[in-house]
Amino acid sequence: MPELTHRRRMLVLAICCMSLLIVSIDNTILNVALPSIQRDLHASTSGLQWAIDAYTLVLATLLMLSGSTADRIGRKRVFMTGLVLFTIGSLLCSLAPDLTSLIVFRMVQAVGGSMLNPVAMSIITNTFTDPRERARAIGTWGAVVGLSMAAGPLVGGVLVESVGWRSVFWVNLPVGLAALLLTLRFVPESRAPKARRADPVGQVLVIALFGALTYAIIEAPSAGLASVLPYAAVALVALLALLVYEPRRPEPLIDLRFFRSVPFSGATVTAVAAFAALGGFLFLSTLYLQNVRGLSALHAGLWMLPMAVPTFFCAPLSGRLVGNRGPRLPLLIAGGAMTVSGVLFAAFEAETSNVTLFLGYLLFGVGFGFVNAPITNTAVSGMPRAQAGVAAAVASTSRQLGQTLGVAVLGAVLASGLSGSSYATGFVTASRPGWWILAGCGLAVLVLGAVTSGHWAHRTAERTAQQLETAEVRQPVGAGR
Repeated sequence: MPELTHRRRMLVLAICCMSLLIVSIDNTILNVALPSIQRDLHASTSGLQWAIDAYTLVLATLLMLSGSTADRIGRKRVFMTGLVLFTIGSLLCSLAPDLTSLIVFRMVQAVGGSMLNPVAMSIITNTFTDPRERARAIGTWGAVVGLSMAAGPLVGGVLVESVGWRSVFWVNLPVGLAALLLTLRFVPESRAPKARRADPVGQVLVIALFGALTYAIIEAPSAGLASVLPYAAVALVALLALLVYEPRRPEPLIDLRFFRSVPFSGATVTAVAAFAALGGFLFLSTLYLQNVRGLSALHAGLWMLPMAVPTFFCAPLSGRLVGNRGPRLPLLIAGGAMTVSGVLFAAFEAETSNVTLFLGYLLFGVGFGFVNAPITNTAVSGMPRAQAGVAAAVASTSRQLGQTLGVAVLGAVLASGLSGSSYATGFVTASRPGWWILAGCGLAVLVLGAVTSGHWAHRTAERTAQQLETAEVRQPVGAGR
């Protein structure tokens, strides 16, 4: 890709951030709309889980395929295709006549979304080659997540109250079309120097693993453990098959050699833990504020601002800290804040008091604001630029998988606790184990930040990058073993 002027690089960053905005805002907007969807489409708790997880699950299963495909056939081409599919999927979601149709159309959205975030991150990585400039760009990228969290609940609340829940999907249409036209005009095409072959077997195994695991978790409270055990067994077999099959391929869907890098492995697990906490946090908070406290969608959105605003302001600060001092300090701040927030809800029933509810939301927003930049920077910085798309896709997959599992696990915990009791009176007690799980996720971020960001860990990243580059030189394109 040719060297771009500073102004052109900023424009490319802005276009990529537009795609992140519509993908990210979709989750926060939809969370605010869940109670309205529940009433209008007569959805159960598991139905609401699927409305969220159908989207994140498809994203998680296709992100790595999209990243490697973009590296192979062209990032701009795949990025534009994703914008078209995501915009069409958003329109279909707004027209869904029932819950099943909504879930299917959410999956269409996700197919397009899988071509946006990892590909956009790969474009950014190849556009900003200076490490400090790249860290600042990634910090800006993370700030867009905060912006989506801040705008999503407010915009969603206004739309749900004034027009209805279907309108929450309309906001994607003008942004998606604008991003498509700007990409066509200003984003240069780029691809990896050596094309990677598709890995259909690996892709099927990933779909089987993520899909069967999510189904088993969500349906366990209603169907019973005996009914979901076969799905759990499918997930286990798919995992073992991946571990055996992928290392044997010269160009695997998931290059397990990446995980020899301790920082990369730490960033992957951190992403799962942090986004599991986010998914569960939004799911529990929305249902509590509207179904238990009886707040309107707009008032519930306003209550989420103490979480969203710190995320918006802390994300660019985290990017600067990563660029100047490395990932450890942002991860320690993130893990500590998220842990304290979870403990406030789990041990002190923070949701029952306005003061503690505000403090719990504030701390979670600070923690989540600091966690994105070190995850992304660590995932892509230690990898060869030729494999930036695959590395970014693994990091994005970890985020979506974490969010999927967070909604699945905490929704299942909530559904199990609510059986046999009234919704309003039983919610606080039923949600208590879920809040402890969120506190545990925060603690995992804290510990991983301390352990995986030392000098010895960085040496493993350097060795891994050298091994990958050497293997790329020795391995002819399209050759088998």
